[in-house]
Amino acid sequence: MKHTAHFSFWPTRVPKTLTVPKTNIFDNLAVSAKRFPQKNAIYYYGATYSYQQILEEVERIAGFLEKRLHVQKGDRVMLYMQNSPQFIISYYAISRINAIVVPINPMNTTEELRFYIQDAQIKTGIVSQEIYDYVAPLLEQTPLEQLVIACYHDYLPEEVDDPIPPVVAESRRLFSKQNHYLWKDVLEVGEKPECTLGNADDLAVMPYTSGTTGLPKGCLHKHSSVQANTIGGAYWDILTPNSVCFTTLPLFHVTGMIHSMHMPIFVGAEMIVLTRWDREYARKIIKKKQISHWVVISTMLIDFLANPLLKKEDVASLELIAGGGASLPAAVGEKLYKLTGLRYVEGYGLSETISHTHFNPPDRPKLQCLGVPSFDVDARIINPQTLEELDDGQEGEIVVHGPQVFVGYYNRKEDNEKAFLEIDGKKFFRTGDIGVRDEEGYYFIVDRLKRMINASGFKVWPTEVESYLYKHPAVQQACVVGIPDPKRGENVKAFIILNEDYKGKITEEELIRWSKEHMAAYKYPRFIEFRDSLPTTSSGKLLWRKLAEEEKKKFEMNK
Repeated sequence: MKHTAHFSFWPTRVPKTLTVPKTNIFDNLAVSAKRFPQKNAIYYYGATYSYQQILEEVERIAGFLEKRLHVQKGDRVMLYMQNSPQFIISYYAISRINAIVVPINPMNTTEELRFYIQDAQIKTGIVSQEIYDYVAPLLEQTPLEQLVIACYHDYLPEEVDDPIPPVVAESRRLFSKQNHYLWKDVLEVGEKPECTLGNADDLAVMPYTSGTTGLPKGCLHKHSSVQANTIGGAYWDILTPNSVCFTTLPLFHVTGMIHSMHMPIFVGAEMIVLTRWDREYARKIIKKKQISHWVVISTMLIDFLANPLLKKEDVASLELIAGGGASLPAAVGEKLYKLTGLRYVEGYGLSETISHTHFNPPDRPKLQCLGVPSFDVDARIINPQTLEELDDGQEGEIVVHGPQVFVGYYNRKEDNEKAFLEIDGKKFFRTGDIGVRDEEGYYFIVDRLKRMINASGFKVWPTEVESYLYKHPAVQQACVVGIPDPKRGENVKAFIILNEDYKGKITEEELIRWSKEHMAAYKYPRFIEFRDSLPTTSSGKLLWRKLAEEEKKKFEMNK
């Protein structure tokens, strides 16, 4: 049965259901440009671009793609670059001509790119020059035929006062190869598209899953599913044309794509775009631009709060700080609250749901909590083996039905059959995440099923151990993994980044002893290793699997 307990805590100013516009994503930009033509859409290291300017450039890029590169409706176009005005313009240009955006992680290298290009049969790409060398070898070996190449430097102001990342400061390179087109030249051609704008049922974007459970899979989303979360998120976060949004999350990733690009454009807000994360620049620009809304991954926020120069007045303009992907440790949440008076508003979603299916009520969030089901989302907890629906307080797999759920995986018939199930006559997506719902209708992640550590038959959830470790003042960041143990099957190991004040003043053994006093005997980490950094994805998620694999290799070598 559909659960409604969470409606008791639903914000009173927000409706419980939303009608999603039957429009193309491009329409959102066109409407905002008509309403607020001279209003700032993008601030980029000192340069400002109005909504009218952005719309005009979108039209020109779209016209070139359609008329010169012959991109047609349904073609998949690779968008391979870091956060920048060109990323935003490219995305909307591809949507303008009814093609499908395939956003690719800019950290991917040649062999990883090869997979995406071949899997999606991509002929056209829009790429940034600093990662062109990863693309070049694939032009003769894959379906990829033609490239538009962008340079971030082109969008800097004439006089630069803001600190510029080296990759943004790099001057425009020249490319003379056939079917290579410089972004600046494309704009100067001045083509305009002729095709009729598509509708909500057309395919819009195909983000790839991270591939944590096998090869990455392309997630097919219509404009309607993108619009569902764009409009829902904007109303939930109370975005207005006067909001100022901090675009620090990578835009290729669904969280940044929806919350830091589509939502601001829908309401006509200003985006402060960072190509590279820099916590000191973030501190200064939040105050300078009076940033009001910041959707940020927990690892980025932890780094930001660890800045010794950070003061209350630097962040006084913030009205909402939200995020997802990984829970914010309780101790960090309290530090944030003391500094800003704001609670971290966590949400939950996947590439398959184009960002959130759950979010916390901003006025009543729970820390380390996925939140409550989003607008018109029916979420359940089931036994992953028997598929039986479970009650409050029982751990099981989270399944969701809602307007943001994808059509299916691209060319993955077998995966699509496994991804969905029917309950009460409705199609539900199986998230693969293990969670629990409390009596108030809030959902909590327990952990990825595959991440669970089996220590002498006891189940140990790494996120629970990490939460305890964050209560120690020495711990800035923690990642817990299972490591092979010949007697116990697996053992618990924690990788720790120390706060600056504790470096050289605490040992691994002391932290292990502290853990033993605060956790059950089967649960506390038997091994701790201090690190200066931990591996993360470009969207900020800890790569716990990489650390686990390193430990497994060590174990095999020492046998």
